Amino acid sequence: MRAIICIQARMTSSRLPGKVLMPLAHAPLLERMIERVQAARVGAKIVVITSRDRADDPIASLCRRLGIECFRGHRTDLLDRHYQAAKHYEATIVAKIPSDCPLIDPSVIENVFRAFYEHPCDYASNLHPASYPDGNDVEVFTFDALEQAWNEATQDFEREHTTPFLWERPDRFTIVNRAWESGFQYSMTHRWTIDYPEDFEFIRTVYDYLWKPERPVFSMNDILVLLSEHPEIEKINATYRGVNWYRNHLDALHTIGSNETRTLQDELT
Repeated sequence: MRAIICIQARMTSSRLPGKVLMPLAHAPLLERMIERVQAARVGAKIVVITSRDRADDPIASLCRRLGIECFRGHRTDLLDRHYQAAKHYEATIVAKIPSDCPLIDPSVIENVFRAFYEHPCDYASNLHPASYPDGNDVEVFTFDALEQAWNEATQDFEREHTTPFLWERPDRFTIVNRAWESGFQYSMTHRWTIDYPEDFEFIRTVYDYLWKPERPVFSMNDILVLLSEHPEIEKINATYRGVNWYRNHLDALHTIGSNETRTLQDELT
């Protein structure tokens, strides 16, 4: 079996353009995230998958400097981009981790891979239902399942978000979820992802406190301890807690409820 971890990244984010290369602890944000993914002991090749647009040339340049594989594909059809990357690298197992997770804990990646291997399945994640702090997103699936989704998915959100065709069909695909061992449900209350300027300020502040050259990969528990000691840090991006893409497709999603997302106030006015 050959496994790859796809980190999807692009420069043209609609809410925070260029976020993947914003400076974080003296390096581009994407470099810091790759640093954390590399620390996961899962035996998978890391591939940054970006688009063929010229705007994403800086991402390809960064990958060359870091010695990281870079695959370029469709700008908006992320399902196609993952599929073509998996074909290119002849992968039988594919993991999806978005580039807006620069605080992801390597042990979380290991946990989801372990769940995939220990429980034979088509798709494993820590998202259905989610329990970890938002920004620890890991999905692992077989190439065969990915190919079926690529062949059959027709809705825009299925193509844009890569995996809904799989986890929306538990009657067809074997689905495994890895819940946070702590028993806590922090996915709606702890936001460690990056979509808005306030998110970047939160992440930058966490890195300012915790990142050290001699210990660059701090843990999820380190972050939770920091937030307990400095609750003001969590307030930086509190407006966006629980906000995710599900909110725009609740009428079409069958396995996601309104309790798993939140709508921004400015979207209601």
